[in-house]
Amino acid sequence: MGSVFLTAEWRKLAMANYVVDPGLLRRYLPAKTELDFWSNRCYVSLVGFMFLNTRLKGVAVPFHTHFPEVNLRFYVRYKDGSEWKRGVVFIKEIVPRPALTFVANMLYNESYQTLPMRDDMTMTAEKLNVSYGWKKGRWHTFEVSAGASPEEIKVGSEEEFITEHFWGYTKLNHTHTSEYQVEHLRWSVYPVGKYKVDVDFGVVYGTEFDFLRTRDPDSVFLAEGSAIIVRSGRKI
Repeated sequence: MGSVFLTAEWRKLAMANYVVDPGLLRRYLPAKTELDFWSNRCYVSLVGFMFLNTRLKGVAVPFHTHFPEVNLRFYVRYKDGSEWKRGVVFIKEIVPRPALTFVANMLYNESYQTLPMRDDMTMTAEKLNVSYGWKKGRWHTFEVSAGASPEEIKVGSEEEFITEHFWGYTKLNHTHTSEYQVEHLRWSVYPVGKYKVDVDFGVVYGTEFDFLRTRDPDSVFLAEGSAIIVRSGRKI
């Protein structure tokens, strides 16, 4: 188990999930991992959320403790001895401050990009509205409206599959992969009523993802999140 690299809270995670052809993701697949499926379905997810109370090796960096992130990710697994580890691979992670991009890309070889961002949350006794936006050419937005009372995630559900991948894998080259562990409690989800995904996927993520621009997500979740720990990585 690696040492603690980062602690934070991940809150109000809006997740738009798309079933895609597995062949779309082959070139992004890190060495020694394989695609992870739920009910024979291969997913990519657009995820927007808040980083809160962020500390790097126990230190709160001024102006870098609270910020939004939006990422596009997919799901893999890696067999470590007799144990299958279920993890996430990020196609791109967008944050509003260049120092975040520098640290993540240098230390974890991730695909972070710095862009102007905005976020908004309103909550009443009955409704929770969450919105994330980022600017590349124009403003792209992901908005979710949900009931204000969170519910437990059911065992074996799609929500469980999407939210419970506790490892991160990054492609280093054709033979080596970076692995790091993420720890958090089991999350709850809010019942989603309405949502809006106004994203030019081709502009933000590359032409191979442009078809998602006109696709409705196969599912949309809004998870409450929790405190998290990210541990130092290793090469496999």
